[in-house]
Amino acid sequence: LDGYDEVSLTADVKIFSRNGENLLSPADFGFEIIDGSLLQAGSTVQEAAGAFIEILENKSTEPRKQVVMANAALAIQCYRGNISLKEAVDEARETLESGRAMACFKTLLAMQS
Repeated sequence: LDGYDEVSLTADVKIFSRNGENLLSPADFGFEIIDGSLLQAGSTVQEAAGAFIEILENKSTEPRKQVVMANAALAIQCYRGNISLKEAVDEARETLESGRAMACFKTLLAMQS
């Protein structure tokens, strides 16, 4: 438990679901512990936005992509219901690496114009 408001993979994370309260480690997602300094996305909104786009383009650092996959996996698991964390991580990875995540983001942007 490191104080982040999302899964950071820098330590264990406590989650709450309809099944109760659980403590998950980075290994539960299939990842190793990440040094928090590797997740820094800059000090400006523009730098953070650039880091976000790099992730969606699958051009970011592996630690940043892993954090996004871990968070996406929990969302997928929540939405899909009876799916293992490993399956959810695999789905998140495929969505990111195939370009579908970026395509969804572009669709969202187009809807706002």
